Amino acid sequence: MLKNLFSGAVRNLSPQEVAAELAADRILLVDVREPRETALERIPGAMLLPLSMFDPAEIPDPAGREVVFSCATGVRSVRASEFAQAAGLPYRSHLAGGIVAWKAAGLPIER
Repeated sequence: MLKNLFSGAVRNLSPQEVAAELAADRILLVDVREPRETALERIPGAMLLPLSMFDPAEIPDPAGREVVFSCATGVRSVRASEFAQAAGLPYRSHLAGGIVAWKAAGLPIER
């Protein structure tokens, strides 16, 4: 199992930072949870790319935006960032605490 393969290379963003950057269209939010999870709730504007089938080449061109990964609690999003970096991509940011932190901050979700 990979554990902090790129220790320190993943940048934590707070829910408030992610919300502000999403609203300004400065990030592409990539949710790496499974479809059964995102069917229950998701962050508006996030695209789905499940970690179980994760291929960094499947991340669409962010068109000048920063790619930020999200998941339920922040564990899988760190792994996705590490996988993307191992593939040579400059995607090092994730939503710290995942959708759990997002909801705790009172930010909107879609059902």
